[in-house]
Amino acid sequence: MVILIQCKDRVGLVASIAGVMAQQGINIVSMREHVDTEAIRFFTRVVAEHHTDSGLLRELLQKALPEDAIISVNPEPEKKIILLVTKEYHCLSDILIRHHFKTLGASVQCVIGNHEVLKDICDRFEVPFYFIDHESRAKDEFEKNLLEVIRDHSYDYLVLAKFMRILSPQFVELFPTRIVNIHHSFLPAFIGANPYKQAYMRGVKLIGATAHFVTNDLDEGPIIEQQIIPINHTYTAADMVKAGKEIETAVLAKALKMLVEDRVFVYNNKTIVFE
Repeated sequence: MVILIQCKDRVGLVASIAGVMAQQGINIVSMREHVDTEAIRFFTRVVAEHHTDSGLLRELLQKALPEDAIISVNPEPEKKIILLVTKEYHCLSDILIRHHFKTLGASVQCVIGNHEVLKDICDRFEVPFYFIDHESRAKDEFEKNLLEVIRDHSYDYLVLAKFMRILSPQFVELFPTRIVNIHHSFLPAFIGANPYKQAYMRGVKLIGATAHFVTNDLDEGPIIEQQIIPINHTYTAADMVKAGKEIETAVLAKALKMLVEDRVFVYNNKTIVFE
């Protein structure tokens, strides 16, 4: 059993939670807490070994905690995800392999692509692929077609696995903290179609990647995971692209792991991640 709680901070919250659990005969296996002292906000992730009536437990916790408490008891153990892709295969292939060998912790419901390039790998892993051409459609029609496919499937998260399209505010607002994106670390220094070439010309010494929730502020949503790797003058622009793809794959995999294990809280434009 996993219990997630965030609420206004006050003295005695841990004792209140532990008291409710003890009264119900529930043994706490682990408990991680964090207090944002500026926001006066309390966050905790509790793992317990005893299964009980989740509705009753939530009701008892709600009575014992501040009125604004957001409580989730025993979330769905296996999350469902929909992947959106364009032409780059590195993040998609890593997720499909993990899905195939049941190490992802989530079930890939389908893949939606605005090019047909990646249909073959989806077919090999027997994952449904839907092609929606963005070039022959207006943006609102393209997104309408996306929604038609998405709504035909169950999902917890939409994952932009190198989906090279900017989604409209109207689309994003339909999925608050449900759309996950991955991008290289060169923004905002190197923008446009050739960031790695620009970075090569500047002699950049670090390559990184960021996984974040999508909001209407482009590439500025709450950050889930970031990593960097060192490079040096011996790297060509092509070497940098290869290194960039590898770290993007690793960062997205780590972010998805944190999400499917219910380790991520979102408050305002910030995340609390209990690794």
